[in-house]
Amino acid sequence: MLTFETVNKAIQDVRPSLKADGGDIELLSVNENGKVTVRLKGACGSCPMATITLKQGVEAYLKKVIPEVAEVVQG
Repeated sequence: MLTFETVNKAIQDVRPSLKADGGDIELLSVNENGKVTVRLKGACGSCPMATITLKQGVEAYLKKVIPEVAEVVQG
């Protein structure tokens, strides 16, 4: 089941990779349609590669571990 808590727990798995590059991630919301809204912070918030990190890193991982996730967007 897709809940804020489930997604937040999964985000903890990707957080160390972001922190290693001077960034972080904050879960803002999860809606019933599977849309997850996050905020990339620190170095990740202003990085030109942030969109790639978001889609190919965070979104790909969340979809893999939580099939109900439809998309991850920057908030």
